[in-house]
Amino acid sequence: MASDTATAEPGSRVAGTGEIPGLTPAGTPPPMRRADPGPISRLGRPPATDALRGWLVTIGVTLLAAFLRLWDLGQPTDRGTPVFDEKHYVPQAWQMVRNGGIEDNPAYEKVVHPALSKQLIALGEMAFGYDGVGWRISAALAGVLTVLLVVRAARRLTRSTALGGLAGVLLVCDGLSHVQSRMGMVDVFSALFVVAGFTALLCDRDDVRARMALVISQDRVGDDPYGPRWGVRWWRLAAGVLLGLGCGVKWSGSYYVVAFALLAVLWDVSLRRRAGVARPWAGTAMRDLLPSAWALGLVPFVAYLSTWWAWFASETGVDRHVVGREIGTGGAWSFLPDAIRSLWYYHGQVLAFHEGLTTQTAGQHPWESKPWTWPMGLRPMLYQYADSGVSGCSADKCVQAVMLIGTPALWWPAIPVLVWGLWRAVTRGDWRWVAVLVGYGAGFLPWFLNLDRQMYYFYMMPVAPFLVLATVLVMGQMLGRSGVPERRRRIGLMLVSAWVALIIVNFVWLWPILNGNPITEAHWQAELWLPSWR
Repeated sequence: MASDTATAEPGSRVAGTGEIPGLTPAGTPPPMRRADPGPISRLGRPPATDALRGWLVTIGVTLLAAFLRLWDLGQPTDRGTPVFDEKHYVPQAWQMVRNGGIEDNPAYEKVVHPALSKQLIALGEMAFGYDGVGWRISAALAGVLTVLLVVRAARRLTRSTALGGLAGVLLVCDGLSHVQSRMGMVDVFSALFVVAGFTALLCDRDDVRARMALVISQDRVGDDPYGPRWGVRWWRLAAGVLLGLGCGVKWSGSYYVVAFALLAVLWDVSLRRRAGVARPWAGTAMRDLLPSAWALGLVPFVAYLSTWWAWFASETGVDRHVVGREIGTGGAWSFLPDAIRSLWYYHGQVLAFHEGLTTQTAGQHPWESKPWTWPMGLRPMLYQYADSGVSGCSADKCVQAVMLIGTPALWWPAIPVLVWGLWRAVTRGDWRWVAVLVGYGAGFLPWFLNLDRQMYYFYMMPVAPFLVLATVLVMGQMLGRSGVPERRRRIGLMLVSAWVALIIVNFVWLWPILNGNPITEAHWQAELWLPSWR
């Protein structure tokens, strides 16, 4: 975790910055090679200073995302009804419109995810009605906001506005992110809160390093062997709230809470060590561990509980009043309020449902897949297909289909990209790669714990932004740092331009099957590149 990419201690190896040559933000100090580095260089490269250009690029890419995500949002439907898993969440959201924020209480318990994402879908239905636009508008806006956050996160990782904008373009051109942003399903909201929490942690990292730089400049590092106290870290608290809301979308958000909490503590150790604190590990334990447990442990838990507000306020929520019926009024936990005990029981029922959702007990879904196929998107999912009564393709027979598929030019290089990142993280201690790999691994690796469970490619929706960030880090290293030889710069720029162009062209080619546009049967067959896509 030692490398901060821009400068290095004398005699050490310098990690690449990922900065586009000639586009280093104005005002950024050049690498310092004196024997006694200043506070900024000692703690790593400061954030980009071209704030106006940074926001102009962010807004421009976000508007592009909004245009593409919102285009003809109401289509396709299944004869006016939701498609695929929209059939679960969209009606439940409509129930919330009528019931004050909770689903109906059916005789069978099949309300298997927390309420937050369905409440957000319900807001769109309240505004636009029960149709394709109404039940998809919230997801589309969540997808657009995720693009905005990825631009800002990539800019902080690379210290380059240009690479930040490029990351946003890549996410716009990702087929998986595009389709999920146009579906009334829950995973796009999970991605939004995960990326928002990650971005808040990046802001916290930069903020506390600026505070440490001030301490160094005032020659106060040695005042205490444990280093300085920080007081309230508002960005870290914001990250805790956002990650807790992510758990309020899907329980898989808890993996990110744990992973990002560990990452944040490692950042704290690295900061104190690089600043020259006498006892960095003990200082982290004394100064940072308890506040981190509060911000990234208790705060997410409280934020998660807050997402159950409608259930707590209701009289008809699923399992709202099971104390005295399904569970007794006495026992070791009888001191807890009945509402908390009922919620705990409800969680147990949901957990039992998920544990029983296996291929052996529930059968094999035709589009399920296992996690080893996900990094390259080898088993996409067909959300909607119609070949009768479809017109508009200038042929006698037309096909209308929506397929969830990651853009191959972005997803197929994933393995070498991730292997390169792991090499950089291990051999150079590059903090950027550590951060991105933690985000990717938190959304991907836990699914290997129970391989018999039914699993689907759309579980990678929160992971896709981290694939984009990893790809941009590789592109930044291909471009090289400022000051590289002109021939090296031209070759890097040519390779990156070709890669980006290929991703864009690939996305345009897939456009008809990402949006359900009518195409000929021959065109449909041409879109299916691999046997596993059928």
